[in-house]
Amino acid sequence: MSVRPTRTRTILATLGVATLLLAACGGDDSEPEASDAEAPEAAAEDDDGDDADTTDAEQITLVVDVFGEQGFGYEALYEQYMSENPHITIEERGAGLGLGDYNDRLVQQITAGSGAGDVVALEEGTIVQFYAQLDKFVNLADHGAAELESNFLPWKWEQGAPGGFVLGLGTDVGSMAMCYRSDLFEEAGLPTDRDEVSALWTTWEDYIAVGEEFEAADTGQGFLDAATNVYNTMLMQIAGNNSGYTYYDPDNNLDLDNPDIKAAWDLTIEMIEKGLSTGLNSFSDEWNAGFQSGSFATIACPAWMTGVISGAAGDDAAGLWDVADAPGDGGNWGGSFLAVPAESEHPAEAAALAAYLTTPEAHVEAFEALGNLPSSPQALGDDAVLAATNEYFNDAPTGQIFGAGAQDLQPVVLGPQNNAIRTAYEDALRSVEQGERTPDEAWQNAQDTAAGIG
Repeated sequence: MSVRPTRTRTILATLGVATLLLAACGGDDSEPEASDAEAPEAAAEDDDGDDADTTDAEQITLVVDVFGEQGFGYEALYEQYMSENPHITIEERGAGLGLGDYNDRLVQQITAGSGAGDVVALEEGTIVQFYAQLDKFVNLADHGAAELESNFLPWKWEQGAPGGFVLGLGTDVGSMAMCYRSDLFEEAGLPTDRDEVSALWTTWEDYIAVGEEFEAADTGQGFLDAATNVYNTMLMQIAGNNSGYTYYDPDNNLDLDNPDIKAAWDLTIEMIEKGLSTGLNSFSDEWNAGFQSGSFATIACPAWMTGVISGAAGDDAAGLWDVADAPGDGGNWGGSFLAVPAESEHPAEAAALAAYLTTPEAHVEAFEALGNLPSSPQALGDDAVLAATNEYFNDAPTGQIFGAGAQDLQPVVLGPQNNAIRTAYEDALRSVEQGERTPDEAWQNAQDTAAGIG
């Protein structure tokens, strides 16, 4: 979808955010460099309403680190920001890099205090591990970010501001749905209309039954892409409606006996044993190839997944994918934050850029560009989001589907080693898919590995 110039102009009007951040820069432990102090003013307007003079500002480059096949959809926002701040060049790194590889690299950079970007993306499941390294990041509250709290869903703000230290500003949330290939459903004799498909699976047991019907039609394609994706989706949903946490309780104690883990595990094993999973490794080259060849019919689909699908499947699959409700009762999987490492040589400018990229208007822009659902209540209520349709997904009303209930999402507690432990369970499930372990052996392996990590 195209970005509308009128909205980006609106964002610039809200660059009172940048001005606000500047006004609070005195909260730094040290005086900012001359260029740091001048840059935010350059983004604001003078008393006459004209753009402030930026001709004397020092030329700087801000590096933004993101992850994911398609990045975060900020390209038009970068261009607009640089046009209004000609002394700033923005370079983005990481598009095409999977979350696991990205996070491994970021952990090394943050620990070493060298190599990270000026602005870095922290995913929901990984931000918690950086709570113990707050000294490695800029407290965005020192740059006025505390005034921006109302721009974010309360639980999203709390995730990004542990103990009042504003570590990261929210980008998106992962409100859940189920994406499906309507052509493969038609070939299998199943309904293709999204409302009829939604009605097929009000529970995960229903979803399994539909999968069995699909497999019985012998289309030659699999029903779902990978057991790991559906496992993560179910775990976040089940935990959100029960314990409120996955592997760690709210006091950060490891609790691998949480019955929500086993409930999601057992449903996933049932799908594997009934032959519903194609057995692909999520976010791998083989998984991307599966999108291109149409080798599976459904995928658990948080809002951010729509950008992944369209990017991986390509133009040839436009109109073949559609979006239905997820089985079960809502939930959230994923979503990210933007933070500024303490090692940045331009903390004030980096904080201003992070604030700019997370204004309510920027949330709408990113949604229109890539489908990432806003974590801003103002953006979720914006007509551009509510009325949005996605041409690639057969004009599905994605604003309605993903936005429904997003403001009422209940957060799930994720502990400090959540990402590593999640990977342990994913690896164990893949070993079952590949016939390397029995379900009981894999479960014990996951439990033992997780206990060693935690």
